[in-house]
Amino acid sequence: MAGTDWSATALAQRLGCECVGDAHVRVTHVATLAGAGPGGLAFCASDAYREQLAATPASAVICRAADRPYCPVTALVSDNPYLAYARAAGLLHPEPSLAAGRHETALVAADATIDPTASIGPYAVVEGGASIGAGARIDAGAFVGRGSHVGAGAHLHPRTVLAVGCRIGASSVLHAGAVVGSDGFGFARDGERWEKVPQLGGVVVGEDVEIGANATVDRGALEDTVIEDGVKLDDQVHIAHNVRVGAHTVIAGQSGIAGSTTLGRCCQVGGHVAITGHIRIADGVAIYGMTAVTNSITQAGQYASPMPAQEVSGWRRNAVRFLKLDDHYRRLLALEKTVRDMHQRDED
Repeated sequence: MAGTDWSATALAQRLGCECVGDAHVRVTHVATLAGAGPGGLAFCASDAYREQLAATPASAVICRAADRPYCPVTALVSDNPYLAYARAAGLLHPEPSLAAGRHETALVAADATIDPTASIGPYAVVEGGASIGAGARIDAGAFVGRGSHVGAGAHLHPRTVLAVGCRIGASSVLHAGAVVGSDGFGFARDGERWEKVPQLGGVVVGEDVEIGANATVDRGALEDTVIEDGVKLDDQVHIAHNVRVGAHTVIAGQSGIAGSTTLGRCCQVGGHVAITGHIRIADGVAIYGMTAVTNSITQAGQYASPMPAQEVSGWRRNAVRFLKLDDHYRRLLALEKTVRDMHQRDED
């Protein structure tokens, strides 16, 4: 992807880095240490990449002060090279802007409120009573339901759905295929059949939230499902009805949170994590990938319960032993009681 053109010194000033070396060298795009070429800006944030750093053909590298002696080109020295790289990538590769207004094929209800600076793409649908804020972008085939709100500067990528009565805050992003406001999974038992429980709440998404491709956030049963400011959801994450996700929490791909659970602020949830419903997880909790959380977590910290991969025959033996664990436990208790009784008789 083509980028913009910056001098190393101008970019360093913008990023709050120290520029060491040729301050006038030009950078036009970001690249890897090994794959960069003229105009490329790479980054190094680990000792493991010092060999690549020493041989990099990049024009400039963002790196730590400790890595500066290994850098053969202009260095932009930062205490947090990865964060500086993220900001540099945004500056060098800004999203293309679209002209304000609506495409001729877009279907926009007469009573929808569209800011003049917003962009409505081909075949997008905006239903009655919906509102689209300043500078918002509704891409091709996106759907904004009746009475919903898209905040200023928000971006709905192609084929996204913001269902009836849901809200997404300023500068938030829905990636392709994401659905906000699908019905929660609510059914009442009637003999052998299940009867649907109407899902009457909505979804409130805060500001600066990013929801990945094909992720789903279900509407509440009565009250709203809430995604607070700064939350980042990866692709194919599922948030069930009446969940609350605290501000600045990140959740990796294919994880799911069952209904009415509260996940705290600044949590980190790995991939394929399953969190049961009706529990609370404290602020600042990190949950490792493949973990099953079945009870509330009341203290910040790191939590995990994965089973490491192993050779199949060994796994089968251990699986059989695991099924006998309760029997072994009871036999151990009985044995301990027998030993205690023997000691008591000897003392008597």
